[in-house]
Amino acid sequence: MEVYAGIDGFPKPDEQPAYYQMLRNIGQFADKPSTDLIVAVSETGELLGGVVYFDDMKYYGSGGTATQEKNAAGFRLLGVSPKSRGMGLGKLLTQECISRARDSGLEQVIIHTTKSMAGAWKMYEKLGFERSEDLDFVQGDLEVFGFRYKFSDDD
Repeated sequence: MEVYAGIDGFPKPDEQPAYYQMLRNIGQFADKPSTDLIVAVSETGELLGGVVYFDDMKYYGSGGTATQEKNAAGFRLLGVSPKSRGMGLGKLLTQECISRARDSGLEQVIIHTTKSMAGAWKMYEKLGFERSEDLDFVQGDLEVFGFRYKFSDDD
């Protein structure tokens, strides 16, 4: 919650209370089949970042058409603690999700982001994700933009 509430231009808890309630209970995602909560922790056990990975898009739980995608994995709610930024944790968590999808024999990885998450947007594009307007949707007043990473024969 702290990570998302601290993003400039991202809705605050009083603007999207249901979204922040979901963040507050993020561990419940792992109760769904084909879903894992992947975390990065320090040597002392401090939580540095995390992401929710879905090996089956029907559990993804977003707006738009993403939950109808077949032969695809996805991840949501990637967050890195402010004091851990710049260490490459977001990239490592993203690469772990890509690796899991590849190991499952899936064709693509689907994600969503917003304009206020410009740093993550750039990172996703550098890793090979491409904009996919058919996955876009609006949550309240917030525009949410879809991206796909398609595996090639080289992957």
